[in-house]
Amino acid sequence: MKNITNQLINDEAGFIVSAELVLISTIAVLAMIVGLSEVANSVNNELEDVGSAFGRINQSFHVAGTSGHKGWTSGSYFEDQLDFCDGEDDIVCDRRPRNEGHSY
Repeated sequence: MKNITNQLINDEAGFIVSAELVLISTIAVLAMIVGLSEVANSVNNELEDVGSAFGRINQSFHVAGTSGHKGWTSGSYFEDQLDFCDGEDDIVCDRRPRNEGHSY
């Protein structure tokens, strides 16, 4: 039993491989964190573009009135106003909120 314990203590055959794997794993995890952060930022930007496109759909209409022999109809009109957050770049991940009376 003592012989096996001494062999395990003195065994350094896998030490270099383990250190290299730890280094490679650390670099891979850091690269994945940076990559996923960029993916999340890109997804947020694309979703903001989709929301902006939906917000910019113009629903205004105008129906002209008509008149003829002994009859007439009045026209109708509706104008679509811009809503809150209809513009582009309303959602930005890297910008601090506006200072609204708060001290940061």
